[in-house]
Amino acid sequence: MRGNIAQLMQQAQKMQENVQRAQEEVAKIEVTGSAGGGMVNVTITGRMECRKVRIDPSVLTDPEMAEDLVVAAFNDAVNKVNAESQARMSVATAGMQLPPGMKMPF
Repeated sequence: MRGNIAQLMQQAQKMQENVQRAQEEVAKIEVTGSAGGGMVNVTITGRMECRKVRIDPSVLTDPEMAEDLVVAAFNDAVNKVNAESQARMSVATAGMQLPPGMKMPF
């Protein structure tokens, strides 16, 4: 029985290391979200830090629309980061689903 517990602890430690590595990798990525058919692009890091905003000058004639497109592009970028993070975490945990609200490391 002790062998099983030791083996489980080793597996948990390895998974924790894999998750930490995946989190570090995600933090380094940059993704670009877009809106309005590419008229507005927002580039953010995996830490949700904004790196660049590109707005087609034709959008600036309608400030309200420009604001809406920036929000939509940012949300698109956030969704891309979250999807990439989830994919990498799935690999790091070998497909094992963590219960909702449970964070790694333990």
